[in-house]
Amino acid sequence: MGRFARSGAMVSVLVLTASLALTGCGDDQKKPAFVSGSQPASVSAAEGTASAEPSSQPAAAALQVSPADGAAGRPVSTEISAKIPGGGKVSKVMLTAANGATVEGRMRRDGSSWVPSAALKYATRYTATVSGTGTDGQTHEGTSTFTTMAKPKSMIGSGLYMFDGKTYGVGMPVVAEFSPGIPKKDRAAVQKRMFVRTDPPQPGAWHWLYNGTQAYYRAPEYWKPGTTISVRLALAGIPLSNGRYGNVDRTATAKIGRAFEMKVDNASKKMSVYENGALIRTVPVSLGKKSTPSSSGTMVVMEKKESTVFDTRDEADPDNQYVTKIDFAQRITWGGEYIHAAPWSEGVQGRVNVSHGCVNVSMANGKWLFDRTLVGDPITVRGTPRKLVPGNGWTAWSMSWSEFVAGSALPVPKGGAGPAF
Repeated sequence: MGRFARSGAMVSVLVLTASLALTGCGDDQKKPAFVSGSQPASVSAAEGTASAEPSSQPAAAALQVSPADGAAGRPVSTEISAKIPGGGKVSKVMLTAANGATVEGRMRRDGSSWVPSAALKYATRYTATVSGTGTDGQTHEGTSTFTTMAKPKSMIGSGLYMFDGKTYGVGMPVVAEFSPGIPKKDRAAVQKRMFVRTDPPQPGAWHWLYNGTQAYYRAPEYWKPGTTISVRLALAGIPLSNGRYGNVDRTATAKIGRAFEMKVDNASKKMSVYENGALIRTVPVSLGKKSTPSSSGTMVVMEKKESTVFDTRDEADPDNQYVTKIDFAQRITWGGEYIHAAPWSEGVQGRVNVSHGCVNVSMANGKWLFDRTLVGDPITVRGTPRKLVPGNGWTAWSMSWSEFVAGSALPVPKGGAGPAF
């Protein structure tokens, strides 16, 4: 195993893939005016024709639209909201750019604001036209023209560990990463702009780690097989208290495959493999020896390499320095723990722990597992003297649901939050 180290490199495209350095098994960590509603013309009961005389019904008061009319320097993450005098519900929002282009968007489910489907353009004038029905039953309308800010120079890097169109295991969390991290005071505002939808619908929550450098999203239980997950990290232009702004929006739509789970018991030194709830194989293993124990907890497969080289010559302990070719390697921690084939320990697998922290299996079992697993498949190790460190890998499932929601920057309803739209 190698040290607990991760690459912070970001890919400025649809999604981010971490640089998963293959360090081998090793120690843990050492991510202007408002427009009122029109007055209806009165109708003559006798003639059934419209009269030019004004209605005796009072005009509906104008909506108070935000951003306010004439506002300048607005972030490109701006959302449109409106307040109806006396109360009521906004029913329609239309946003157009100075060139006449219409901006698509959707109202939040709670009705608090209308969110553009993509970041607005920098240094651009927009006009918002909003209508709604007040508690008085009348239609209220309002308009506002505002201008967005110039593109800022100081931005945060961001990433999304999910590829568009890929299929993942039932334990795959949505992983957002930020460099530098999001200050604690800003996390609620940022979290409100991180949207996740699942089909079929499943509640979920966000959990922040690493001083704001990573946030995980998961459901109370593993995802249902066949689920479609759609993610939008709508962070372009969002202002932070440290003077930085979000760099880009990131999106991905992925599928969840069949249910596949690995459970390792140190007492028996065996791995039980389940598919769709049925036990399909029992695999002898050798875990970390006393000086380099394996981590106990629930991890997920983060990366797969059919063949690679573990190079731990930078380890401080001479006994942990080696260069070894490895087959069927599946990474499960940032600290360098893998499931992999280890033909040199086949004679003791199922009886003695001799690894540097990895889950050693035979060549045959290594290939069998490698051919069947997906990134995001969960593996739970129990009974070792070392507890999995939060964040040493995608550890979203290595805590109870109550522990997980405690890491949210926003209140989470009992059972989990639904989608914003």
